[in-house]
Amino acid sequence: MIDTMQDILTTETLSVTQLTDILKELIEGAFPLITVEGEISNCKPSSTGHLYFTLKDKNSAISAVMFKGRYQHISFFPKDGQKVKVKGSLSVYKARGTYQIIITAIEPAGAGDILAMLEERKKRLNMEGLFDSKNKKTLPFFPKTIGLISSPTGAGTRDVIQIVQRRNPKISIIVFPTPVQGEEAAEGIIKQIHTANDYELADVLIVGRGGGSLEDLLPFSDEEVVRTIAASEIPVISAVGHEIDWALSDYAADMRAPTPSAAAELATPLYTEILERIDNSKHLLLQEILHKNNNMRLLIKSFSVEQLELRFRNIEQPILKRFDDAKEDLLNSLLEKIKLYSQRVEVAKNKLEGANPTAILARGYSMVRDVETGTIIRNVQDTQNGKQIKITAATANIIAKVTNIEGRK
Repeated sequence: MIDTMQDILTTETLSVTQLTDILKELIEGAFPLITVEGEISNCKPSSTGHLYFTLKDKNSAISAVMFKGRYQHISFFPKDGQKVKVKGSLSVYKARGTYQIIITAIEPAGAGDILAMLEERKKRLNMEGLFDSKNKKTLPFFPKTIGLISSPTGAGTRDVIQIVQRRNPKISIIVFPTPVQGEEAAEGIIKQIHTANDYELADVLIVGRGGGSLEDLLPFSDEEVVRTIAASEIPVISAVGHEIDWALSDYAADMRAPTPSAAAELATPLYTEILERIDNSKHLLLQEILHKNNNMRLLIKSFSVEQLELRFRNIEQPILKRFDDAKEDLLNSLLEKIKLYSQRVEVAKNKLEGANPTAILARGYSMVRDVETGTIIRNVQDTQNGKQIKITAATANIIAKVTNIEGRK
């Protein structure tokens, strides 16, 4: 076919259309499906929904188009300067005699490797429990101060400030400035989260930025950033990119918002709604007080002095009866105890009196002691003739001398 085409080109005079048709057939037939990597330039979404841009590298450029049906389903927003990998086919545009690539699929260059890395990191951190819902903190109903950790010059920062001030002017907002893309971004985000927590500068934190490429959003998927967000004592809202963007910070945060503006809406209660709730609560409280008061009035009206006294007596009589019964039981118990202990005292008294030496002597008994040693003489072996003894009777002592010992041996 090439030889035939060469014969035609060398032997015939062609019109521009004929030449273009030949080139279209050659190019489109030779490149039905190709993959090209390059940088986006002159990116222009059209009003019809198609996407037009130039794909270039250091030395060359090619026009590219992605039709609406494909463009609606991509997972990021292409922009100038972004390096991408596209799949499609070459096509010749006859009206201008130019060729272009019609794109069927597009992804950030290297996105496959990045997504695989993020998926592995996500699984690992999830297994550690960093994303568990049971660890999520509840956002405060009425925060006094909202902290925003983001670029101080970003459009998202201005939107957050405007929304907070519009929704509730009573709430303060502190911007913790930090880079949100590049090598220093992760360290800056971590530092500002620690600052807010260490000095208790906010009641809730919004950590995020506006949309960007997958590479631009990588700092918010940094492992240390994710761990710091999960460990924050202050509740954190992750607000990274646009609706379709995501980062690992979304899983570690206590709440995820699709955009910084949406995060501001979530964190800021409407001042007018709060006033309305206060008024409603006040009204309900007053209604309940009036209801209780009216009930008490109705109850009081049903009582007269006589009825009150009668009701009091009805309540009092059983109590007085129980008191009297308890008193009688107590007195009877005390009398029984007294009687018992009186008997015990009488028995003890009799025992003591029976053992009293004076009582024994009064019955005619005597106690004999040796005058010299003072020992009691209990049998004949304890004394001998000539010894002086003291005989103690009931009323007097008798001093005698032993002259004779009689009795059993």
